[in-house]
Amino acid sequence: MPLIDRVASAIVTGVPPVLVLIGAYLGWTNHLLVWQDLVVFAICYAGIGMGITVGFHRLLTHRSFKCNRWLRAFFAALGSAAAEGPVIDWVATHRKHHQFSDEPGDPHSPHTGEHHGFRGALAGLWHAHLGWVFSDMEVADEERYAKDLLADPLLVFVNNTFFLWVVAGLALPFGLGVALSGTIDGGLTALLWGGAMRIFLMHHATFSINSLCHFFGSQDYETTDESRNLRWLAIPTWGEAWHNTHHAFPTSYRHGADRGQIDLSAEFIELLEKVGLVWDVVRIPEEKRHRKARGAAV
Repeated sequence: MPLIDRVASAIVTGVPPVLVLIGAYLGWTNHLLVWQDLVVFAICYAGIGMGITVGFHRLLTHRSFKCNRWLRAFFAALGSAAAEGPVIDWVATHRKHHQFSDEPGDPHSPHTGEHHGFRGALAGLWHAHLGWVFSDMEVADEERYAKDLLADPLLVFVNNTFFLWVVAGLALPFGLGVALSGTIDGGLTALLWGGAMRIFLMHHATFSINSLCHFFGSQDYETTDESRNLRWLAIPTWGEAWHNTHHAFPTSYRHGADRGQIDLSAEFIELLEKVGLVWDVVRIPEEKRHRKARGAAV
């Protein structure tokens, strides 16, 4: 990994938690956390989070539905505001993860390390959660894993202007804070919660899919890897934590396929479909899902 990428990764992953700690201290001692901040946080976490789950993941990585090129670019820009890396790199990395899931070559599996036992488990979880971001390995060849995105000029533009969208994702909570409070101070505290706190929590929600959802939870469907469904993580990840179901049916627009499995990203896709903004939504037939269910009769 080039030095500039290491520095950028360190800043993006290290600065938000520091700011969160500062914000928590100020909020506790000076009562700086007000209702406007919570509103801004909710708007930014929900909106930009959908850019990752619906845009980066289900649309651009797995092509679970189709839309026009401008909406594709909008989702790419929205997901870029999450500061999880440029869209084409993100997609290429995730596609490689599916090709080598929990086998050598998987960019962020907790199961491919050299150590065993408790020490190996901790090392694997650390690598899958965050350590892989700073590793020396070439994560994924974009020409191999994201050639379709490289052929789209709009997505290439969004990819090459990644930092612009990160800044826009910080300007949004600041602007909302000023609008709601009528003060610059209100904008700054909204930036803290809708910017730093949002990035911190969203990063670790995404990282938890790579680590926790390949280690803890239930395996409801037969797969060749260690992917798991982790119920308590489903809401903060907008349905991404139904990860075993996703690995069983990667192109499905819905990850929470069984009764009682909340999948807010799928609900949002259904809403877009109803108003005609998306089409060709990939649905897995019930009989195919039941055949792959763990313990199903052969």
